[in-house]
Amino acid sequence: MDKHDNFLCSIDDIPDNGSKGLSHKGVPLLAVRQGENVYLYRNQCPHLGLPLEWQANQFLTADKSLIQCSAHGALFEIESGYCISGPCQQQSLTPVIFSCKDRRLFFE
Repeated sequence: MDKHDNFLCSIDDIPDNGSKGLSHKGVPLLAVRQGENVYLYRNQCPHLGLPLEWQANQFLTADKSLIQCSAHGALFEIESGYCISGPCQQQSLTPVIFSCKDRRLFFE
């Protein structure tokens, strides 16, 4: 498969200390950026399988320290995707493997 087919976005398309909804071949994803670090997960709560955002590209708590599910308020660590509060406690978001080259993210 051509690497070009796996292009997701530029790191600069994701706001610093912010989040962005993406998709790859119809699979909804969410990206969170903290400086030069990017975390990428499937956009699906482990509780009911619902999308996490409450509005487009809004996946984080007000203080931007955690990922929050809009359906039941579950809270997930940004770095690990691990649920620390809510109905899916001790479960995790599904991480997505990606690479970064020249500030561009590619689905692996």
